[in-house]
Amino acid sequence: MTAKVGINKKISTQVVPVVGMAKSVEIELLSTMKKLGIVRSESYHKLGSIKHWGLDWKKAYPEVRTFRTPESLGLPSKLMEWTVSDVAKAVRAQQAACADAVIKKIYKKFPGKDNQKTRKEYATQLKTLALLDSPLLHRLVRIEFQRGHSWVKNQIVYQQGGYKCKRISRNTYQLEIAGLRRGKRNRILVRSNRKIKGQIRLIYNQLVQRFEVHFLVDHGKVCIPVDRRSVGVDKGYTEAFFDSEGKAHGKGLGKLASKKSDRICAKNRNRGKLWAIHRKLEKIDPAKSARILKNNLSRKTENRRYRKDQTEILSVIGQASKSLFGGKALKVFAEDLTQPIKNKRQSKAMSRKLNSWMKGQMRDSLQKWADWTGSFVTEVQPSYRSPVDSITGTLLGKRSGDSEPIFNGVVLPADCNAAKNILDRGIDFEISRYSSRAEVQAVLLRRTARFLKGMGLSLADAVELGWLDSKHSKTRAFKELLNGISGAPK
Repeated sequence: MTAKVGINKKISTQVVPVVGMAKSVEIELLSTMKKLGIVRSESYHKLGSIKHWGLDWKKAYPEVRTFRTPESLGLPSKLMEWTVSDVAKAVRAQQAACADAVIKKIYKKFPGKDNQKTRKEYATQLKTLALLDSPLLHRLVRIEFQRGHSWVKNQIVYQQGGYKCKRISRNTYQLEIAGLRRGKRNRILVRSNRKIKGQIRLIYNQLVQRFEVHFLVDHGKVCIPVDRRSVGVDKGYTEAFFDSEGKAHGKGLGKLASKKSDRICAKNRNRGKLWAIHRKLEKIDPAKSARILKNNLSRKTENRRYRKDQTEILSVIGQASKSLFGGKALKVFAEDLTQPIKNKRQSKAMSRKLNSWMKGQMRDSLQKWADWTGSFVTEVQPSYRSPVDSITGTLLGKRSGDSEPIFNGVVLPADCNAAKNILDRGIDFEISRYSSRAEVQAVLLRRTARFLKGMGLSLADAVELGWLDSKHSKTRAFKELLNGISGAPK
């Protein structure tokens, strides 16, 4: 029997359409959404300051009631409370993202094992308002944390006590949701294949002009085993993932993304010409200008095509994640691509295509399937994952197109070589997730120098022989190693 260390819930969000409601109910819901939009905006403005750093979402409603009461907007207290709690949770998520960015800067400012205690102290201070007493932390948080604002006025949050769900037919349910008047509930019909329960979110989707209900579905539990196979994953553009075992997942992703990007580019070029004609005719022929604006420059068809393209790409990413795990519990090491690519000149076409690269969706999809299979995802520092020879662990590898000739003569697919390096980096004690690019380069140069020393060669010899890229010779770490001042642990 396999040993277990815990249990995960398999949870996903389901969206079901509203298929029936009275006109009076629709008017009341839209009015309620508009009023709750005011609450959401003011709550974001109040709770989004550093003064409320680390605020418990359960204590947010009394804080908001000091300046905004439900009676002032004609709202039930519970509807307002649920909205404020939802805002507080969103602010906490924003604070967590800010803390992650600040920790990366702390690691960059205080690198190495000697500063481990300093980094730990700053990380502890960052969890509470004690960060205000530290000039460095206060400054970094001010840079990274932007006060949140909300213009959302098309949704209502209901907890379990705010509605009742009754089955009408096989795929139709009736929801009785709390309204503006006490004791009177509004009835709506939704098309769903399961009974709705838990917290729900009623949203008016302006793109398709309909009401939708969003709710969480519990698909059961999965046991987390102790022994999990380790796999390195390289995220790509041509295919979604390439694992360290030599398997590609999500083939055709690049073709779909490029096709979408090229189509939007060509479409916008033509729209630009029509906009020029429209502006030119505004004074000469207003009637024709209005017809062009109405019939040729609307976004309805384009939005429908865009949603279709996005759905196809998300489907490929989801299938790739499912294929990667294969229903098994794994220990996955993936590259951390949350930081933007800087100081790298590319063509406009390449930049445009990379902008459509859905790195965030790939990350979320990996995490979702990891939770569903009892797996664990660890993100690692991505710098120099491709130039490193995965067999020797040195910078003596050279990428040539889609292949990677290894130093000993073996030729591996470049993505497979990168995935193997990511797997090795997951257990590398010298390179952490928050290490800077220069630190990673210095560590790899030290390893390359030790490897070459066993052959009776130096880094300068490797550059002359064409084994090592000459760009490394311009760095400080290279010059120190060449002069025998490495300071690297033996």
